[in-house]
Parts: sequence; structure tokens; C-alpha cells
Amino acid sequence: MPRNPSTPLAVLLLGLLTGACVRSTAPDASPVPALRLYALDCGHIDVKDMGFFADGSPPGGKPGELIVPCFVIQHPRGTLVWDTGLSDGLPVGAEDPVGNRLRLETSLAAQLQKLGLTPADVSYVGFSHLHADHAGNANAFPTSTWLLQRRELEWATRTPAPPGVDPSRFSAWREARVQLLDGELDVFGDGTVRIIPTPGHTPGHQSLVLRLRQAGTYVLSGDLCHTRENWEHHGVPAFNDSREDTLASISRVEALVKDSHGAFVVEHAPEDFKALPAFPAALE
Repeated sequence: MPRNPSTPLAVLLLGLLTGACVRSTAPDASPVPALRLYALDCGHIDVKDMGFFADGSPPGGKPGELIVPCFVIQHPRGTLVWDTGLSDGLPVGAEDPVGNRLRLETSLAAQLQKLGLTPADVSYVGFSHLHADHAGNANAFPTSTWLLQRRELEWATRTPAPPGVDPSRFSAWREARVQLLDGELDVFGDGTVRIIPTPGHTPGHQSLVLRLRQAGTYVLSGDLCHTRENWEHHGVPAFNDSREDTLASISRVEALVKDSHGAFVVEHAPEDFKALPAFPAALE
């Protein structure tokens, strides 16, 4: 092994004894940074009629359940919370605008505490969109940088508020550091955590693409699809902002998942949530 004047003698001797090579510290030789993805239970929706979420929203009469998750992504350069679930202050017996029952078993704050985090430790908060079941705890993060598509904030803050939007849940946007996006964002600058626009459900809807070291590519899809059936058959509920935009977004993400041999997470699907490591275990 030739000696580099800047290499300590002990390292050279260890390399000669073990046959190991001194590893380059150049940026292009670095491995993919270790990410950790935690899936948090941030509520449940007891649905009276799942037909409401099917293609075209035909009445079906069959009840069901939607999970309301939050996600914590830990990166060497910071922590990102993706979607903030139902409000920690949700009253017992609460219902959504169409009469579905809302339930919360454990607060987001308590789950963050279990990870040794407070809202002040969170670098970024990203919202797939600003419906109340995805932005319920937005105001808990006044010191974090909020990541939103410009079109989403403009849409969600109009008067009167769009259906499903509760402006009081994210009113801190006026004081928070808001990074308004007009397309994609590489959150940490290394390609491992990317926000991509997926409009259709709302005008500024977005999804999160993770490149995990062991598990590979995962797409946290917000409400791009509400059920796995909609993902598999390109179903679009009647209440979406744009059927055309939704179908185009599904097709783009479908190609991304196929090319990367990745996994698509339907955030509201209980089966997809259960397939992720049970909190506080992480996917890496």
C-alpha cells in the first residue's frame, strides 16, 4: 500500500494487516445517507359509505375505515414531518363535513415525544395538501419550514374556504417560514427525499418520494388515491378538483414506481399502513 503523506501511520498498518483499503471521503464516493421512515397513527375515519371514495363516487352503502397517518423522516441533515393528521385537540364524537366519524387515539405530540422529538426539533413540515385531516396539527410547528405548493396555499386560503379545509388549523402560515413550491423540491439536496407535484385531488396536491438505503423507493402519496382499488384501477372520486389532472398524476407516479421498482403507499389505506413497520420501529 503506497503511503499518502496525509494518511496516519496507524491506518496504513491496519490496511496492510487486513488487506483493507483506505476509504475515500470524496462526496461522489459516499453511500446513500441513512434515512429512517416512521409511520404514525394520527387518526381514523369511520366511513358510512365507501362508495364516496370510489371512481365517480357512486353510492354503495358499504361502510369502511380510513387511516389518517403522519410520517416522520429522519435524515442526517434534519427531520421532516409529512402530513400532520387530525388535530390533537379533536373532540370526542367529531365528524367530517359529510358525516363520517373522526377518531384519534394517540396525539401526534405524544408520538413525537416517544421519538425524543418536540415540534421545535422538526426542520421541515410538508403537507400533501391542506384538507383538515392532513393539516390538523400544522400550527404546532411555528418554527419549522413549511413546504407547500404555491397553488395549494392560494386555493386553501380563498374565501369562502373550500370544502374539507379548516383555515384555523394552519393559520400559523402567516408567521411561519413557508417555502412555496412551483414544482419539485429535493428537500435535503441529495435526491433521497423529493417532493413532486401531483395535482388533481386539490390544485396544489403533492407527494413525497423517498429513496431508502435498504427498502428502496417509497412514495407517500397523500390523497392521490384514497384506496388501493383506486390506485390499481385509476379511480377518481367525484369530489376531486380535477379528474383529468388526477389521472395524469397517477400515470406519472405509476411510471416512477415502475422504473424504480418502488412501493406506492396509499396513505388512507389501512392495509398499506399495516404493511409499514409498527411504530416506533422504522423503515430504513
